[in-house]
Amino acid sequence: MVELDISEQVNALRVTFGNIRSVVDVDRLEREIAELSEQAGAPDLWEDTDHAQQVTSALSHRQAQLKKLTATEQRLDDLEVLVEMANEAEDQESADEAAEELKAITKTMGELEVQTLLDGEYDDRPAVITIRAGAGGVDAADFAEMLMRMYLRYAEQHDQKVTVMDTSYAEEAGIKSATFEVDGPHAFGTLSVEAGTHRLVRMSPFGAAGKRQTSFAAVEVIPLMPETAVIDIPENDIRVDVFRSSGPGGQSVNTTDSAVRLTHLPTGTVVSMQNEKSQIQNRAAAMRVLQSRLLLLKKEEENAKKKELAGTITASWGDQIRNYVLAPYQMVKDLRTEYEVNNPTAVFDGDLDGFINAGIRWRKRPDED
Repeated sequence: MVELDISEQVNALRVTFGNIRSVVDVDRLEREIAELSEQAGAPDLWEDTDHAQQVTSALSHRQAQLKKLTATEQRLDDLEVLVEMANEAEDQESADEAAEELKAITKTMGELEVQTLLDGEYDDRPAVITIRAGAGGVDAADFAEMLMRMYLRYAEQHDQKVTVMDTSYAEEAGIKSATFEVDGPHAFGTLSVEAGTHRLVRMSPFGAAGKRQTSFAAVEVIPLMPETAVIDIPENDIRVDVFRSSGPGGQSVNTTDSAVRLTHLPTGTVVSMQNEKSQIQNRAAAMRVLQSRLLLLKKEEENAKKKELAGTITASWGDQIRNYVLAPYQMVKDLRTEYEVNNPTAVFDGDLDGFINAGIRWRKRPDED
């Protein structure tokens, strides 16, 4: 006899869902969608391309959020019907299906709960990720490329738009550095927990056989600021270098000097851009990323000063945030949250949800202040 009773779990999920709806404020979300839809339908919208892109992007993000909420509520309703049918028909196959769906909905609810924690000033902005190879020679350059692929796969799996802005290839293998933009709902809020130093331990495919190699790569994540939030940078504070775009092995992929490197002299901040076809476009894109970095740097300095004046010191995240071990055993472990898995292949294929959700919860832990 089949008797599936998961009513307590379903009721708990409904309570959680109600709390999520309250925090998200679905009525406000629907109003914002209506207002943005009206703006998106204006006949003169695309006369200002930057504004049009901001409107359509904001509309897409909010529609995706509402769609996920609506779909989750419908799945809860369908689950109750499935359980009832399974019990009435004494159908073990339907009961197993209901149990699997309960697990899936519970996972989705956890993701929605995490999203309610993304209330930072810039959490809903696109993220600009820069990966740089660190200590470890060729292995570090290869590791940096592995991390880039990991984040691109993660973005692809979450239907997030990716724009590769700049890639500097290493001579033998991998990359020296890469910068790319990820645009999706709460892109910066979710991906910001990935910032820090990542460490790889493996049997090196480039060195002597049977020898383990440790290599490092740094991941920087900044929010791409809206046009209205940028800061003015005096022309005298910037050095502009132009060069030809390059591909793997240093080969030229462009016969004109269209790539641009901006150096902010007072801070030493450097931004390179080569994905656009013209020098003017690359310079404009590089300037926006530079302004975003400087604005974030200014905010960090202000926050540090406030903490100093208050006489409190908060522990930083530290340089090394995550270990990827491929030999002598298989493990990926985050050193801040203690979250770990034994399937590095899946992680490098973009399965980062567990690490990111744990990181967001860790960042919001009660003893943070």
